[in-house]
Amino acid sequence: MRDSNTGTVGEFMPWTERVVADPAAASSTPKRWFDSKETAEKVLGTRTSPEAIVKLLSHENIELLHLIGSERPSSMAELAKRAHRAMSNLSRTLKKLHEAGIVDFESGPRRTRIPHVTARRVTLELDLVGQDSIVKVDRPRAEEDHEQSVELD
Repeated sequence: MRDSNTGTVGEFMPWTERVVADPAAASSTPKRWFDSKETAEKVLGTRTSPEAIVKLLSHENIELLHLIGSERPSSMAELAKRAHRAMSNLSRTLKKLHEAGIVDFESGPRRTRIPHVTARRVTLELDLVGQDSIVKVDRPRAEEDHEQSVELD
């Protein structure tokens, strides 16, 4: 069973009617419904596990995020050169940071990808006695999108 689902009110209503008529029907369907994947991720956090986030936000990768935010490289090749990293290593790391909602890419000239930091803050909520740990990635509001800095406490 999935923990959540996305859909419209029209899609949610038949489920509600089924559960009212037969409460046992609720046992095989999600308990949380959201209007979009973005809303679900905002409420539930990223799908990246807390353990993976801790490993991903190593000192080396935090320096990489600072580099992206402060120097704004115009391509992955430029970032690899500035970060003194092999392109394969950099691509793998940025893919994981993208999947965690921390980095995104713009299309550049001649099929280049321009990395930029989309997260402002990463919060780990660890459930020490259960399985309800959550990772939340906070992104800037629309008026703050032009800022590329990374804040670390």
